[in-house]
Amino acid sequence: MTDRDIALLLADAADEVEIGIAPYQAVIRGGRRRRARRWALATAAALVITGTSGTLALAGLRDGNGVEVSPAVTQQATVPSTPEERHVYAPQETMLAAGTERGEEWYISVDVWGAPLTKAEAEAQLKAMDGRHEEPWDKDHASALVGKTTYFVRRTFGSGDPGLLMGDSAAKEDTMRGTDLKSGATSLDPKKTDGPQRLVVGQVASTAQAVTCTWKDGSSTVARRVAAGADVNSGEATIRPAAGSPDYWFVCVAPAGKTYESAEVTTD
Repeated sequence: MTDRDIALLLADAADEVEIGIAPYQAVIRGGRRRRARRWALATAAALVITGTSGTLALAGLRDGNGVEVSPAVTQQATVPSTPEERHVYAPQETMLAAGTERGEEWYISVDVWGAPLTKAEAEAQLKAMDGRHEEPWDKDHASALVGKTTYFVRRTFGSGDPGLLMGDSAAKEDTMRGTDLKSGATSLDPKKTDGPQRLVVGQVASTAQAVTCTWKDGSSTVARRVAAGADVNSGEATIRPAAGSPDYWFVCVAPAGKTYESAEVTTD
């Protein structure tokens, strides 16, 4: 049995596992790809990755005629010229949701940092991230960020400073597909970490039309797809694009007193 066979068997055993509180916990994405991913959760008590799409990435790429293409050649043809154009040293920020809770305004946003192409770019990116108090899971190994987009989801509540909710680094082949979903649930108010897990934030494929967030009492909230720039103050749960991210992002907030049970991509 090869190392690859063993790795796939281990992934099968871990598929569809739900992970509890554990910052920078390694988790497994469901579906045929089953890649180990890291997801930083500051206060979340629930984390799940699901999905049924995707294929195992092999060594070579093929063009439309089935001819294998060198990855180096493909990269050279598609990469923008400067780190600044790729947003390596300054992230693109997108507001995902906003609202009011007991007279306090809250906001959820995501910072997306472009992929560095060299270790030197990655080291400079780490310094820029530190200036925003953002810390990737592999901060001690800059080379691990090469070729990967890194994101950080932030929550601001009331007059408090923006706080990190979650973060990850992902290569192009990790882009969500089909019904893939990655989500975390936590309290809406960061001061009430032991309160109901009412806030659900996650990633889905850019083709997803709806995500159903189900609460423990059996009721549910449906997040529906909206266009870039759509009003974040509508009070509706939404799925929206984020600048620099190949995946779309959704936010659900449960009514007061309810708490998170599950989330899944749906057709409704």
